[in-house]
Amino acid sequence: MADFRVRVSTGKAFGAGTWDKVSVSIVGTREESPPLPLDNLGKEFTAGAEEDFQVTLPKDVGQVLLLRVHKAPPALPLLGPLAPDAWFCRWFRLTPPQGGPLLFPCYQWLEGAGSLVLQEGTAKVSRADHHPLLQQQRQEELQARQEMYQWKVYNPGWPHCLDKRTVKDLDLNIKYSTAKNANFYLQAGSAFAEMKIKGLLDRKGLWRSLNEMKRIFNFRKTPAAEHTFEHWQEDAFFASQFLNGLNPVLIRRCHYLPKNFPVTDAMVASVLGPGTSLQAELEKGSLFLVDHGILSGIHTNVINGKPQFSAAPMTLLYQSPGCGPLLPLAIQLSQSPGPNSPIFLPTDDKWDWLLAKTWVRNAEFSFHEALTHLLHSHLLPEVFTLATLRQLPHCHPLFKLLIPHTRYTVHINMLARELLIVPGQVVDRSTGIGVEGFSELIQRNMKQLNYSLLCLPEDIRTRGVEDIPGYYYRDDGMQIWGAVERFVSEIIGIYYPSDESVQDDRELQAWVREIFSKGFLNQESSGIPSSLETREALVQYVTMVIFNCSAKHAAVSAGQFDACAWMPNLPPSMQLPPPTSKGLATREGFIATLPPVNATCDVILALWLLSKEPGDRRPLGTYPDEHFTEEAPRRSIAAFQSHLAQISRAIQERNRGLVLPYTYLDPPLIENSVSI
Repeated sequence: MADFRVRVSTGKAFGAGTWDKVSVSIVGTREESPPLPLDNLGKEFTAGAEEDFQVTLPKDVGQVLLLRVHKAPPALPLLGPLAPDAWFCRWFRLTPPQGGPLLFPCYQWLEGAGSLVLQEGTAKVSRADHHPLLQQQRQEELQARQEMYQWKVYNPGWPHCLDKRTVKDLDLNIKYSTAKNANFYLQAGSAFAEMKIKGLLDRKGLWRSLNEMKRIFNFRKTPAAEHTFEHWQEDAFFASQFLNGLNPVLIRRCHYLPKNFPVTDAMVASVLGPGTSLQAELEKGSLFLVDHGILSGIHTNVINGKPQFSAAPMTLLYQSPGCGPLLPLAIQLSQSPGPNSPIFLPTDDKWDWLLAKTWVRNAEFSFHEALTHLLHSHLLPEVFTLATLRQLPHCHPLFKLLIPHTRYTVHINMLARELLIVPGQVVDRSTGIGVEGFSELIQRNMKQLNYSLLCLPEDIRTRGVEDIPGYYYRDDGMQIWGAVERFVSEIIGIYYPSDESVQDDRELQAWVREIFSKGFLNQESSGIPSSLETREALVQYVTMVIFNCSAKHAAVSAGQFDACAWMPNLPPSMQLPPPTSKGLATREGFIATLPPVNATCDVILALWLLSKEPGDRRPLGTYPDEHFTEEAPRRSIAAFQSHLAQISRAIQERNRGLVLPYTYLDPPLIENSVSI
């Protein structure tokens, strides 16, 4: 007989404790013990508690390999067993008669009656688990997860997603916490009620004037939204949004003018000034292009019974010398030049030029919401999440590294499939291209998607924007990429001593293969790896996953309300077709082109909600669930946190000197995962 001490930690969240009875079986190299009840007087396993138990093993089980946890409802006299409840277990610490304590991280909900098998906390790739029982446990865990989390095709040509219908079907391990869920619906309810009371969601007509729009501008406004309201008509602010607005990923250096964008020297002489030319500026590298060509011919929506319109503009920008601002030079609202597609210029009539810029901003809305935000920052992170759950066991170092960056991603995406991107909901009711247009854009972009787009340093080089001044998305993003990369490199170095160890990790390779097949639909042209051969490639790949699940999402999500609160800056739809000639635009025509009142408010409400994390936050680098138990990865985590704090101090110092601070990539404001 042998006495073991068992210490159990229960989570602090609402509902984390349980009345159920818990027992453990200790699995050793010789045999497995019978279930050993963890039972003290009174209620055990209350939320936030750490409790000690002593258990006696009838026989020596040998070296401890696994801990099997059993949970079942208590039985009451006459009434029989109660309905089982859920329990969030943080960890078990097992102290044998001889030797030091063994820590078994759990950090999982156990729902209902059942059992769970845990390995001791040392992170191990599959080759390091030599005992057959440990190998068997890894395989059985993955089989159970693959059964629980199955793939489905939501729309043809889209990344695959979880095969569940609603958030009610999700298990507690991937569901919003009670607190976060309550906050989400409280925020949504209060905002909806405010708009409803004002009668704005039911008004299907046009805005009467820009002044009338100011009345709703007081809805939850922010300093950045106020800055937008004050400067939205200015050329420098229009251009700056390509750098630091909600879609800072399209601008690229222009080395030659596209043949279908025939800008001439005479058109732009007033902005370029004397002594230069388009060719000279192209050679100097001071011209930049934003091309929304993917929107050409896209399906358009019907709102309030009225057809909507879309454009596929091209915008030429000029970086003025020294520290001067980036400025727009020319805008063409289609991909086909000609008499019905004039090139609009800053020297045109005020309303012609403002209307052309507003069409570009509408294109930014469609591109951003369907591609930069939905596809790149939600659908792909869900693929990373599901592949992690399905292919990496709990004890795998990559599971421990990545699981914090998948928190709540499936839940928020399920909400999107219920409340945003389905017929009758916001995208269908109130955006210019609707659900069908979103789907078509995603299908088109999936054929163009490439690995460099997802790796920030390569993306910056590919677009040729390494040195454009005032590009804070690039500056802050590169610092965060570097911090994540260094952290990942240290973790990989601990568990993968060589390139061969990467190649030989069958669980890692299955993870990468599944992301390639389910996320990128086996498209080799994407450059997305279907296998990894070196430690360097693994570091880049894991850095890409973490960055896109955290910083990239923050950069393109947190500013949505700031950009759209003053709707003319980011109109979700356009009610009149793009102008085919100059000199006809008026204030009245401009207002008539903008979306109707109900669609405006519908979208503003949705983007306010999607810009605001509903509590239960975990900023980048915050890991309260201590999956890693060894000293080396813990030191790397501490160094990563210190590096992020240093980056934050530098960002805050810079922002003190900016008229419009860029805060979206300040590490304390970045969530670890896509969770809103």
